[in-house]
Amino acid sequence: MDTLNELHLDALTEVFNIGAGRAAASLSEIVGDEVKLSVPSIEIKRTSEIDTSILSLNSAKFGAVSQQFSGLFNAEAILLFTEDHALEIVRDMMGSQMSIEDLAEFEQEAMCELGNIILNACLSAMADILKITLNSSLPSYRVASKEEIFKNIHNTSDQPYILVLHIDLIIEKRHSEGHLIFLLSSLSLSNLVTQIERYLGSIE
Repeated sequence: MDTLNELHLDALTEVFNIGAGRAAASLSEIVGDEVKLSVPSIEIKRTSEIDTSILSLNSAKFGAVSQQFSGLFNAEAILLFTEDHALEIVRDMMGSQMSIEDLAEFEQEAMCELGNIILNACLSAMADILKITLNSSLPSYRVASKEEIFKNIHNTSDQPYILVLHIDLIIEKRHSEGHLIFLLSSLSLSNLVTQIERYLGSIE
């Protein structure tokens, strides 16, 4: 089996919900206020099926944090926020009254920190629950147009599958909608399915 059924997606939702809880706790310490991350909703698609309408992305520019994960399965993870939401999150993280314009110089570092917290919390939860080892690269951040982002996604012929998590991030009552995207090869998806089924078998 090389795709995820409803049972697999339910199991992954539980895994990523634990990861979201860990990330929210870490972010709360940084901003000194309560941070909430919603229970993520998950979709699995082929990269050829992905477009902006599926992700409900209605902005010209996006802040994208990318990180590579390797181990039993390999994946590229991309955390996406609209550009204006990214800068608002940076301001909350900096605990500053600076203007959005002044915050731009801190954007790269702060968004890499945010991405590192959220991506690693989600992947470490997966590694813990599935009892596997995953290694990660340092995160990188860029501001890109949706055309640039989707061109890169569609050009990943060696990673034909995409796992999409829709996440709501609330900091100090400010609501930001983000998306967490995992690009997976056919082999990596097959290995992930195998590990999920092994986990489901262990709890039955």
